[in-house]
Amino acid sequence: MIPEEIRLSKDKQSLHLRYGDDEVRFSAQWLRVNSPSAEVQGHGPGQKVTVTGKENVRIVDIAPVGNYAVKLTFDDGHDSGLFSWDYFYDHKESP
Repeated sequence: MIPEEIRLSKDKQSLHLRYGDDEVRFSAQWLRVNSPSAEVQGHGPGQKVTVTGKENVRIVDIAPVGNYAVKLTFDDGHDSGLFSWDYFYDHKESP
């Protein structure tokens, strides 16, 4: 499901997505440590990497990827995860 609005908080520590009357907030920390990138998720089952020390990470850029995702760049340099609209919707109860 494609959100109607996506915006970054002023402090760049949370991303807000609006689906109709519902707004979902993802902390930058949660997005960074749960990035769908191979760097974090690994290349196969059981290879997920535990990412620590990201309590103060910030999102510094949001770039659209076609009509299906956004690429987030974090201030620690991580930028290899493509966050699909389905990823956000499927995890909206997680943050």
